[in-house]
Amino acid sequence: MPSHNDLIAPGDVWLVGAGPGDPDLLTRKAEKLIGAADIIFYDALVGPGVLDLIPADVERVSVGKRSGRHSKVQESINDLLLAAARTGQRVVRLKGGDPSIFGRSAEEMAHLGDAGVRVRICPGITTASAAAASGHASLTLRGKARGLTLVTAHLKAGEPLRLDWDALARPGGTIGIYMGRAAASEIARNLIAAGRDPDTPVMVAVNVSLPDERLIRGKLSALAFLVQTISDEDPTLLLIGEAVAATETSKAVVLTQEIAA
Repeated sequence: MPSHNDLIAPGDVWLVGAGPGDPDLLTRKAEKLIGAADIIFYDALVGPGVLDLIPADVERVSVGKRSGRHSKVQESINDLLLAAARTGQRVVRLKGGDPSIFGRSAEEMAHLGDAGVRVRICPGITTASAAAASGHASLTLRGKARGLTLVTAHLKAGEPLRLDWDALARPGGTIGIYMGRAAASEIARNLIAAGRDPDTPVMVAVNVSLPDERLIRGKLSALAFLVQTISDEDPTLLLIGEAVAATETSKAVVLTQEIAA
């Protein structure tokens, strides 16, 4: 039987999706790659339970980036990955969620590929999917939500939020907005101004899949109010659209979570 180390050749790099945080939501392949690595570069949004799966003899390097305080700029991360690969190490770049959804994977692949390093991707569950599952909601809904649009509200300092508000405001689709807490008021204002119904259902998902997960439901017009109790430190996703409306089942799920807390 082949060993885990056969998954990664010396000098190769894998970009591995760590999912939303719960280690039970890792793919089997992701867990095998974590066990096969010589060195793992991990993001701030990788759940502690996932980090606990890293063997004791594997080198860990935190390259976490959070809004407003980056421990490493992307260029430095690219160089660290390349340097580790060039020494012949088996390299895993562990990213929260899915590497290809707002994970900067294209930049890392281009940098490594230009240097002749073989790089591959292991996909992960993205936060929008996990949030919908936690809330007993759907991201699409026949007759009401025929599409799903994922955008990010993460900006460089001083940069305005430029989104296609007219396209996002069209009915018949669900919007998933990553890192949207700080811009919640602006998001609601622009969507309503572009024609989205102020009564459109909203679900604010905080610390998705972790023990302290919170799901807050309301209307688009109240979005700025819904995020007021959320800390800057808590990863937050906004889901907007008819598909995420509270049902009797989802209300019971949220109530159970509140009682357990």
